Amino acid sequence: MTIHYPNGQQPVQHYNTHKELPTPHQSIYAKRGMSLEDEINHSNQYYLARHIAVIHKKPTPVQLVKVDYPKRSAAVIREAYFRRPSTTDYNGVYRGYYIDFDAKETRNKNSFPLKNFHPHQIQHMRECVAQGGICFAFIKFTELDLLYLLPASNLFKYWDQQQSGGRKSILRTDIAKEGFQIHYQLNPRLPYLSAVDKIIAAKA
Repeated sequence: MTIHYPNGQQPVQHYNTHKELPTPHQSIYAKRGMSLEDEINHSNQYYLARHIAVIHKKPTPVQLVKVDYPKRSAAVIREAYFRRPSTTDYNGVYRGYYIDFDAKETRNKNSFPLKNFHPHQIQHMRECVAQGGICFAFIKFTELDLLYLLPASNLFKYWDQQQSGGRKSILRTDIAKEGFQIHYQLNPRLPYLSAVDKIIAAKA
């Protein structure tokens, strides 16, 4: 089946809470090679199973273009398009706060290109923050296997500077200074809610 994904996104994979989470006997490195989306989904399943947070990948409405009916009881989708561009990748609730974030990867080693974000995504996060939501970006430097959580307020600063003729990327050193590095562990694979706790504490 041909599905045309906006911005090069790939379909979300669903995890069985009991079968897919690593057991205590598995190496912390056993699932290396997973995409950032896989890692986040896996961590969200851990948080959900333990009633810590409810955070999911956002579904996007699909427009079917071509459907075959090989059997009366079955339909096969041959081609489909997403109806509209997505906003951000994930949203949910944690500690009574609305959580909304996007996940981006780059092969660059020293900077993150701001072109990986789209104006409507930045505007969406601005509106969520204005309503008291917690917004941020996961940024992964894949060649270095480094992962950071950058609060939306910092992202907005660099976005606005770009619009005023500034750099079109964020230096990795600045992301490391202003964001939170997320270190891999066994369960959850990405313990990113500890960084969210710090963002919430700063709001108090």
